[in-house]
Amino acid sequence: MRYPITIEPGNDTTAWGVVVPDLPGCFSAGDTLEEAMIQAEEAITGWIEVAIDDGQDIPAPSHIESLRTAHPEFEGWLWALVKIDPAMLDDTLERVNISLPRRVLHRLDARARTAGETRSGFIARMAVEGRETAHA
Repeated sequence: MRYPITIEPGNDTTAWGVVVPDLPGCFSAGDTLEEAMIQAEEAITGWIEVAIDDGQDIPAPSHIESLRTAHPEFEGWLWALVKIDPAMLDDTLERVNISLPRRVLHRLDARARTAGETRSGFIARMAVEGRETAHA
């Protein structure tokens, strides 16, 4: 899946700005065009992860030409496509095998019981909450 981005050219004193028109509030920047595009990919991934965690629908990517027509405010900006792995939108349960020291597994199970959750549910919630804490 490829999301269109629009890029405001930068120069020696200003960064290259990026807006993702299909994802409200999704934007980024970089000191170079390459960095701006990399940051755009990270911004899109983060936007989608938060939307999924909040139970929101993910807008499908639009065609660049329709966006150019609908957004005259981006006149003179560059347009590009950023590839996003569609697997990140997949909430299908998948069995995984991990190895942990017994003492860690015992602690994990105790915390899951205290929270009233299964081991898997507890790990999943901690991964989501941990991501939010890491970005705060």
